[in-house]
Amino acid sequence: MFRKLTLAAVLAVSASTAFAASEAHVEDYDFSFEGPFGSFDQNQLQRGLKIYTEICSACHGLELVAFRTLSDEGGPMLPEDQMRAYAEQYEVFDQALFDGEGDFRTAVPADRFPGSSLSGAPDLSLMAKARAGFHGPYGTGLNQLFKGMGGAEYIASLMTGYEDPPECAPDDMDGSYNSAFAAGGYPEECKYEDGSHKYPGSWIAMGQPLWGEDVDFDDGHANDLESEAMDVAAFLMWTAEPKMMARKQAGLTGVLFLVVLSVLLYLTNKRLWAPHKKKD
Repeated sequence: MFRKLTLAAVLAVSASTAFAASEAHVEDYDFSFEGPFGSFDQNQLQRGLKIYTEICSACHGLELVAFRTLSDEGGPMLPEDQMRAYAEQYEVFDQALFDGEGDFRTAVPADRFPGSSLSGAPDLSLMAKARAGFHGPYGTGLNQLFKGMGGAEYIASLMTGYEDPPECAPDDMDGSYNSAFAAGGYPEECKYEDGSHKYPGSWIAMGQPLWGEDVDFDDGHANDLESEAMDVAAFLMWTAEPKMMARKQAGLTGVLFLVVLSVLLYLTNKRLWAPHKKKD
């Protein structure tokens, strides 16, 4: 009985996940870090950091990310002095100050980004990883495996998914209509008789954060809406998977080692058994 109930629960969760995914539109963007040989674009990560700093940090935090990692290899790779200067823009609460009563002080590289400053605004440290399995049959994330569809695509699609609401929607709907967000409110007027949605997405409480030309980049890169969305999505992919490049390198090294080992074992086995086969 326990196994049957567990299987039924899994199928119910899988079906609901697939249903939610089918009612949102997520674009398949081409990121440089996709695939076994992909890697983060350092310039793109620096642009994404700038977008986060000037726009997203007003509401959302990165409380699991230390400032010192901004200089790590495979990341934005800010020079040491720039990383320290960046950290000094923030203040963190230190419980050890004033005999344990605590007070704010200037952040140092070992400190982490502040948490979200707006009630209800999620922390973005692991957002790209949390949304990695949003897509694919029964929510298993197969599209991420075979097509590279994952959390970064979801975030970029969310940033570009703000649209005028459908004509069927009432004027008093709370939030903004977003074609990539499936977990929000949806008016009955925009549903078919079977309860399915006439239009992808739903209404999200967060207003549109990016509009295009929000920031200017030092490298002269395009700052249209789609470019900005991809840049900040790539940066949030790095905050969620800062060791992705090292993990890929270790995986490829392991595969090559196993291939060489397999060849050596085959040749050794053939050499050991060759005399015996001739006797037969």
